[in-house]
Amino acid sequence: MAVVPPTVLLTFLHRYCGRAALHDLLLPGASERPPCLVSADVTSTPFVPQPRPRALASDSDAVAIDVEASGASARVIEREPVESAPTASPDAAFGPLAAYLARGSVTDVFVNGARDIWVDEGAGAVRVGAWPGSEADLRTSAVRLIALGGRHIDEASPCVDVRLNGGIRVHAVLPPVSTTGTLISIRVPSRQRPKLAELVASGEVDARQWELLNAAIGGRRNVLITGAAGSGKTTLLAAMLSEAPAAERIVVIEDVAELRIEHPHVVSLEARQANLEGVGEIGISRLLREALRMRPDRLVLGECRGAEIRDLLTALNTGHDGGAGTLHANSLADVPARIEALGALASMTPEAVARQTVSAIDLVLHLEHRGGRRRLAETGRFCLDSAGRLQVVAA
Repeated sequence: MAVVPPTVLLTFLHRYCGRAALHDLLLPGASERPPCLVSADVTSTPFVPQPRPRALASDSDAVAIDVEASGASARVIEREPVESAPTASPDAAFGPLAAYLARGSVTDVFVNGARDIWVDEGAGAVRVGAWPGSEADLRTSAVRLIALGGRHIDEASPCVDVRLNGGIRVHAVLPPVSTTGTLISIRVPSRQRPKLAELVASGEVDARQWELLNAAIGGRRNVLITGAAGSGKTTLLAAMLSEAPAAERIVVIEDVAELRIEHPHVVSLEARQANLEGVGEIGISRLLREALRMRPDRLVLGECRGAEIRDLLTALNTGHDGGAGTLHANSLADVPARIEALGALASMTPEAVARQTVSAIDLVLHLEHRGGRRRLAETGRFCLDSAGRLQVVAA
């Protein structure tokens, strides 16, 4: 038995180097080759790589190979590598970052290579020190965290996003995509699940807006929540959906599950990336089609970021009222252009995007995060301008 790099090496040896090279690799130092390798035609049976687990025991993705010889035949067997065992506790998985995550006020933790760590406790990111180890140690920690979330990260897939137990979201980027070393970004969900009334008390929503949001929920109006990253879109969406009647079935679709809705009937679907062989991917568009077969009373798309905008608009235009979604945008006025750009990715014309959006979405809520304070800054609704293009006006 010998440990070798991934199976492409075996395919190469079979096809171009012959039985002798295979023997020398698997049985180094042997003075004489077994008769089975001298007389058998190993290449008579094509080598078919077997699927491997997404998380491997080491970052090298090595595989173990056995050779079985019997009589005048020999065959190569690829044994599946052992999956890395999940970390025993979150503290062990996060290592030196666990102390920061334990603070109740922390919302984000950033590791920018081995040079520094930044922590955001709601008032902006602050540098708190350097990574207490080498770049190799940091990379190992990133691989471990991603594996804990059921995905893999390596040179072939250097940018990965996962959700861990408790709703913690981890994003990692490896060199050479990152020119500053291994990057880890951790989003920590609030320990509280605020209701709309609590958002009013905190000043994120004023009294007039609170009445508007309650009317939207009770009237089963389709809502689009917009804003920059970290502006509180997920928090507001979860608070609104928590007010939905208990008898309604809510189906949530997300790239990485992070919505935490206080409701008795919520089911969540999460996208899946391709495996090491490039197969098995399940995207947002596919999940939207599956969700429509689950008889949702409210259909929720965690974030529109691509061609799935077409599927969402189609779903909300076919009788699925009370739905919701989020979208990254700089301001309320920028939302129409953002939707048109996403529609172009789905081969939709601006006119088609405008008509579908006006029909599908009843209310737009735009959030801002300034000076450490999140608030619902603007509300609007879609309509068509004189040229038939999409525009938004105050609501």
